[in-house]
Amino acid sequence: MLMAAALQAQTTDSANRREPHAGGLAERFLEMLAAERGAARNTLQAYERDLADYLGYLARARVTATSCTQPDIRAFLAEIHSRGLKASSAARRLSVVRQFHKFLYLEGLRSDDPTVTIEGPKIGRPLPKVLSVDEVDRLLATAREGIDDPKRPLVERRRAARLTCLLELLYATGLRVSELVSLPRSAARTRERFLLVRGKGDKERLVPLTEASQKAATVHLELIAADREVARQKRWLFPADSAEGHLTRQAFARDLKDLGIAAGIAPDRLSPHVLRHAFASHLLQNGADLRVVQELLGHADIATTQIYTHVLDARLTAMVRDLHPLAQD
Repeated sequence: MLMAAALQAQTTDSANRREPHAGGLAERFLEMLAAERGAARNTLQAYERDLADYLGYLARARVTATSCTQPDIRAFLAEIHSRGLKASSAARRLSVVRQFHKFLYLEGLRSDDPTVTIEGPKIGRPLPKVLSVDEVDRLLATAREGIDDPKRPLVERRRAARLTCLLELLYATGLRVSELVSLPRSAARTRERFLLVRGKGDKERLVPLTEASQKAATVHLELIAADREVARQKRWLFPADSAEGHLTRQAFARDLKDLGIAAGIAPDRLSPHVLRHAFASHLLQNGADLRVVQELLGHADIATTQIYTHVLDARLTAMVRDLHPLAQD
């Protein structure tokens, strides 16, 4: 475990022997995140890595999580800055440390929270990469090529159908990539025009389905049914030989970049998350309400959704230019 490795240097002096073991505190903190906040496995793994880094530093500094002071935490931040970490990575580490110390305080394991007045590094929020509608159409057209060509090997037709289904579903629903690749097989068989998705924090939300996405799912199922081994895997819509039993996020991202090259789109502009951005941006560009888009994306805070409003800048500028009575002066 990362936590155990980070704590090998834990001091064994008598003061520390009287303190609760850091690894045990970390485990309790992670269990709380899983049980009370419904944190996903990927989130828990990221928290564990960052917390292991912090506790490892405290061990080297010969202090503990329950006795460290504000200067100790500032020294940790200075150390990670000296490693050349980006401001966003340092801010994430500090966020984990804050939550951990708040947990210790609420659990009565500390009488104070030493992180309360510590400010994080200032980071700018970059605008999301967004594809145009024409570029999305080009991606989809390229993915569909050869699906119906009986001269192509069946494995290639299945691969094309799977990628087309992934793209159509992602662009129709704005799902997170982890939600998309882990869709159950039943998602392709629904007669409804929506899906019930369980997202972050174990929260459920409804997302729309288009005719194109439903048709792509049907074609995908028909082609994988021709493979007996794949057809036996009834649980997942996108079965694969992986630990989870379904397509991984990394495999989808690689396929998407290869498709981008074939479609004439630079691979560094493409990722599953970019298509989620396109879903939100194109809806707003065509007049969708910001709060509706927030619900569809599963954002807990509308401030997260507001980053997409940059796509409206050009339209609003043109509207003021063309319609404001003083614009012609």
